[in-house]
Amino acid sequence: MNHMKTIDDYLKELSSSSPTPGGGNVSAFCGALASSLALMVCNLTIGKKKYAEVENTMQELKLKFETYQKKFIELSEKDNEAFNSVMEAYKLPKDTDEQKETRSKKIEEATFNSAEIPSEVIKTCYEMMPLIKDISEKGNVNSISDAGVAALLISLAAEGAYLNVLINCNALTNQTLANELRKQVGILLQEVTSNARLINQTIISKLSSKAN
Repeated sequence: MNHMKTIDDYLKELSSSSPTPGGGNVSAFCGALASSLALMVCNLTIGKKKYAEVENTMQELKLKFETYQKKFIELSEKDNEAFNSVMEAYKLPKDTDEQKETRSKKIEEATFNSAEIPSEVIKTCYEMMPLIKDISEKGNVNSISDAGVAALLISLAAEGAYLNVLINCNALTNQTLANELRKQVGILLQEVTSNARLINQTIISKLSSKAN
């Protein structure tokens, strides 16, 4: 997502027949939204007397979430670039055997890169999930639902990125490499989704107990 675009511009571009931005871009952007919500929880906790004992922890978490926010935005932009590189590779000439070989090699390289970007999104989600758990447990209790939404968005970012890993891996000639990548990120994805579920079950229990 271009830094200077408005939300309206982004949604129009997303809705158009242009293949970018697409699902991979949106998945990474969900990670940026999760980071922003997590930052909000930190900001609503820092400086409050009631949360003085977690002040330093929240300051540290804030810095980390700021870094993740930037990383997810970068990955959302890289996703667009990666897809465009694949399209450019397909446009290369294929009149001679040498050209065909060069074209095939470029397509393979660009496709693998298009699988690696969402893999990086999943790895980043995996790194960030324990920090979301921290803010859900130590952050301002009035923002506990926001921490829950952040956990859900991180899970969604990882699940969406996984679909993009799969579709690009399926297009690779080197299926040994593709299988290794599928396996690596599949393990991380399970960790992310199961942790998001646990975080939200805890939050729902806390919020439901107040209602009774």
